[in-house]
Amino acid sequence: MIDGKEHTMQMSRPALPLAFLEPGRAIAEISLLQFGKVPLRFVPGGDGHPVLVCPGFMASDTSTAPLRRFLESKNYAVHPWELGANLGPGPDGRTMNDLERRVETIYAQTGRKVSIVGWSLGGALAREIAKRIPDAIRQVITLGSPISGDVNSTNLAWLYESVAGPIASPGEIDNYRRRLQEPPTQVPSTAIFSKTDGVVAWRSCIEPKAPLTDNIEVYASHCGLGFNPFVYYAIADRLLLSRDKWSRFDRASSAWRRLAFPSSGHDYH
Repeated sequence: MIDGKEHTMQMSRPALPLAFLEPGRAIAEISLLQFGKVPLRFVPGGDGHPVLVCPGFMASDTSTAPLRRFLESKNYAVHPWELGANLGPGPDGRTMNDLERRVETIYAQTGRKVSIVGWSLGGALAREIAKRIPDAIRQVITLGSPISGDVNSTNLAWLYESVAGPIASPGEIDNYRRRLQEPPTQVPSTAIFSKTDGVVAWRSCIEPKAPLTDNIEVYASHCGLGFNPFVYYAIADRLLLSRDKWSRFDRASSAWRRLAFPSSGHDYH
């Protein structure tokens, strides 16, 4: 059963000071990643299954190159999304159809289910694809992704609509929100989020309670999620799990996890 209580409440955009701090914080996280490379070497390697990485709004595969290099170093068959700049699903759903074909091609070529890691808008699109073709997808991991369907939850709503057009027509907003906030039912979906996200309201980034959903809170900016060593650790931890052995992230398993990850699961208040 899905608990949608958190997703029915009114969202508010992140405070403007957090938005203005995004560039500086992201630069700091990129610097932190250099120091984090040594401990990240001790993260267990994966089983070689394919992982598709999707960029955020207006970003391309260039933005996800550091994350993809890390996952390659952990023995995953990593794939860029190869669809240019991410400008959203498109008025005719063309990007969604292209992404679906991309996943199906990787699945057909490798013979193995594909995990998808999506940053921001890329995660929202990946999550929808998991609802379309669950048999081809192993799990979805979203990074600061606006999955509540609330059009007022991001400081970039105006930019999105000016570039990609309205998210939904006025008459379709409620249906759009209901569709988006429903998690995949056959594919595990983990949301990695930050309460100090300056772009997307953190409550818009969390998964509702359901058998195959999880949430992991990190200390990060929105623009730094793709460069944060603690985010990398959380992603690697999730990718180790197959569908039949999937379980929620256990932040209580060690003292350092309790320090590094403020909350996990569905206890994030």
